[in-house]
Amino acid sequence: MPRRVAIVGAGWAGLAAAVVAVERGLDVTLYEAARTPGGRARTLVLQLPDGSTARVDNGQHMLIGAYVETLRLMEKIGVRPADVLLRVPLELRDPQGLGIALPDWPSPLDAAAGILRASGWSWRDRFSLLRAATGWQVAGFACAPDTTVSELTRSLTPRVREDLIDPLCVAALNTPAERASGQVFLRVLRDSLFGRGHPPWRGSNLLLPKQDLGRLLPEAAAAWLTARGANVRIGERVHALQRDAGGWRVDGAAFDDVVLAVPSTEAARLAAGSGIEAATWVRCAQALAFEAIATVYTTGGPRLPLPMLALRTGPHAPAQFVFDRSQLGGPAGLLAFVVSASAADKAAIEQAVLAQARALGWDVQPLQTVVEKRATFACVPLMQRPSHAIASGLWACGDYVEGPYPATLEGAIRSALQVVDALPRS
Repeated sequence: MPRRVAIVGAGWAGLAAAVVAVERGLDVTLYEAARTPGGRARTLVLQLPDGSTARVDNGQHMLIGAYVETLRLMEKIGVRPADVLLRVPLELRDPQGLGIALPDWPSPLDAAAGILRASGWSWRDRFSLLRAATGWQVAGFACAPDTTVSELTRSLTPRVREDLIDPLCVAALNTPAERASGQVFLRVLRDSLFGRGHPPWRGSNLLLPKQDLGRLLPEAAAAWLTARGANVRIGERVHALQRDAGGWRVDGAAFDDVVLAVPSTEAARLAAGSGIEAATWVRCAQALAFEAIATVYTTGGPRLPLPMLALRTGPHAPAQFVFDRSQLGGPAGLLAFVVSASAADKAAIEQAVLAQARALGWDVQPLQTVVEKRATFACVPLMQRPSHAIASGLWACGDYVEGPYPATLEGAIRSALQVVDALPRS
């Protein structure tokens, strides 16, 4: 008889764990408190001025070619990445066309060529980055654990830090360079700019969703699980865990193993209330600090020269990126401005972004502003992340759990695969 596994949470980590567990013959029950799967990467319906609607996301996301496990999982559940993702070589250009763009060449030639061709950069700028990148490669993309990204990149010119390092850091780690972990940042650089991606894509390729995130993976994963006999219980919140002689009880239902694929605060609540000795794990999970991400959706915008542009930031210009949703399957004029590591309140963020857009000559009107207050953990040096194992038969997975990646979709899915690998088969 297959082992009974309860997976609590149908975000991307929980769905990945459920798919792989079913594939390996385990008896899976998946619980999700919300009415739709997807967690913090789910679908949002926007009401447009003409009365029609557009399916977007609760926060604008992008993937990269180095997200090999995410792309494999999509293929496994019948989603062809090429159908739902727009592949473009890495470009971090501003509305004036200044910045860096990598050609569609093999790694690391694409990075070298992009650096040498960077628009608006002096030769001093280019050579400062080539010299630093060579040093990072020689050092095996490692640095002292207490190093921040700002300290790691202090030899770079201000132009390179402004055009490349700061936007890459805040996009990947959602933590400003002066506070972000240099060690984690180097891992991201290694796998993206200098690593192999999921064939036929390169690690540095940007993969921009052409469909809302619900269609990208969660809806297909839930359907895949249901078709293969998993018990998918959407809209059902788990209230309590309890240890018993044969394993665990989830709100009274018996299981051999339980995987908590919920946010760290909810995992800590369930673990602390289960009656087991898990104080160390709970304290570690509760000690995590968080960063917010805001996405401001506007209408009336121009068609941008690229699907995604980097923006110059400042005290009154908080958005680091803008996405042209019309080039990603959405209606004309729909823009998504992203404010990573945002600290202001929703109304202030929206007004500042509108002023930032209008300073660029874009007469946009707001549609909706979404603020995920706990979008990611603060990826700072020397931070302690909780382990996958909480107690015998009780596990945790998610983008916050111990691992080499920051809080990304790829990090969440890799965490799930690690947990399922550790589950007993019988």
